[in-house]
Amino acid sequence: MSFFPRIRNLIFALALCALPAGAFAGVFVSVGFAPPVLPVYVQPPCPTPGYLWTPGYWAYGPAGYYWVPGVWVAPPAVGLLWTPGYWGFGGGFYSWHPGYWGPHVGFYGGVNYGFGYGGVGFVGGVWHGGVFRYNTAVVNVNTTVIHNTYVDRTVVNNTVVNNRASFNGRGGVIAQPTAQERTAMNEHHFAATSTQTAHLQAAGRDRNQLASVNHGRPSTMAMNSVNGRRYDQQGRIANGASSGQLTAGETRNLEGREANLNREVHNDRAANGGTLTPQERSQVNRQQNNLSRSIYNDKHNGATAQYGNNEVGARRDEQQQRIANGIRSGQMSAGEAARAENHERNINRSVAADHQANGGKLTPQERQNINRRQNNASRQIYNEKHNDRRAPR
Repeated sequence: MSFFPRIRNLIFALALCALPAGAFAGVFVSVGFAPPVLPVYVQPPCPTPGYLWTPGYWAYGPAGYYWVPGVWVAPPAVGLLWTPGYWGFGGGFYSWHPGYWGPHVGFYGGVNYGFGYGGVGFVGGVWHGGVFRYNTAVVNVNTTVIHNTYVDRTVVNNTVVNNRASFNGRGGVIAQPTAQERTAMNEHHFAATSTQTAHLQAAGRDRNQLASVNHGRPSTMAMNSVNGRRYDQQGRIANGASSGQLTAGETRNLEGREANLNREVHNDRAANGGTLTPQERSQVNRQQNNLSRSIYNDKHNGATAQYGNNEVGARRDEQQQRIANGIRSGQMSAGEAARAENHERNINRSVAADHQANGGKLTPQERQNINRRQNNASRQIYNEKHNDRRAPR
């Protein structure tokens, strides 16, 4: 990047710093570099009848791009639908076009946000007689709680599937508004609700949502409601590893299962043009629920990672904190974390065996051997946190 674009971006960032936090919801933002690709995540179930899904997106603030989690929200009035915001490239810059509520879904850049927003229109449900009906072939709804549902699988095949680019224009999604979308764009609109604005502000305050920190894999990708349940297993695993509620062995097993699930989602999407079938979505949700229960059980059983107030114990605790930070920030994929935790588990087993053989102590030779193995594990953690590989999400 040349000198003048850097100066321009700096001036723009300083201008953003001077704006109140709530101003980002509607301010016209222009950035000199593209937003990251859209991450792959699982949609949480709708928490209550009448809530509508608003897809996650990359926003821009003084510290750069940050991910605003997808979330179910209440519309400002019955009969309104959400048109997501989108980034558009033109004139050498990426400009943000804010989303809005209206009687019909307008143009959102052809961006494939998923979950009913495949690039054109919305196929996740319809208003009927003052009640919103959910198309369970597209959106995740707990039918034991919400009964206003129907199944229309034809829209899954008819939905235009684009790539994971998060912007419209050269290098991203090439799309122009349809006649229907142009009409919808000229209808009376309502801005994002105060709840949505609060959701945006909360994401902007969370450093783990920054693309510069999470490398395109946000700490929280989706939520069931604003300030509600965060649907990200990695964050819960990281917290358990950091607090000691999860042992290295438990963390390894959980991360191994998460890695397998990520690969399964990635392969299913690759086989289906970037989408999941209703059956696959149901299976993934069931597996995530099972994993969620396992995380809870492992964090609340009697096994804890307590390493003792000594040099070896402090070193082992330090490694766990580094792994936990790597999981939380997204620098370590589930598979990488599983491998690192496997090393830690083997080291912990060696320490336990040596302690038992020597009346609760380590000999100088054993301590030296453990330290050497921890050095190797430390290098592995560093390398995996600083490589460029990113597991499918």
